[in-house]
Amino acid sequence: METPLLWRYYDELSLGDSQVTRARTVTETDVVNWCAFTGDWFLLHSDKEYAERSMFGQRIAPGMMVLAISGGLGVPPDSTAILANYGTDRIRYPIPTFIGDTVHLELEVVAKNDRDEASGIVDFRWDVLNQNGETVAASQLRVVMAKNGAHA
Repeated sequence: METPLLWRYYDELSLGDSQVTRARTVTETDVVNWCAFTGDWFLLHSDKEYAERSMFGQRIAPGMMVLAISGGLGVPPDSTAILANYGTDRIRYPIPTFIGDTVHLELEVVAKNDRDEASGIVDFRWDVLNQNGETVAASQLRVVMAKNGAHA
């Protein structure tokens, strides 16, 4: 198995390096827990009757929750190469994620910029796709990454 991108140090990454992660199914429990944790009880997420009358015909998963799930798919919990999350740009949700959809993450190195002697900023295309290969969340993640040999 190839080393995950976010496990590699700044100088070990090249433009175009890519990765496809494992998948996981979005459950009703995920949605209920997200709504309870964040206080986001928006009707399309939490009211079955309302959602059935909407343009989607059913409840949809919160977009920010789908993006958060992608972090669990793409970020190794014990990576020493990651120094900090620098930010996320251009977040889009082109189609909804429904309860029961199975999502995975596709990421690619799209830019690298030296920051200092010990680190650089890496931009990743950060796309979440469903079981049909359709993009449900698209963004660009920026990460401050340690240079090889500069980490603790």
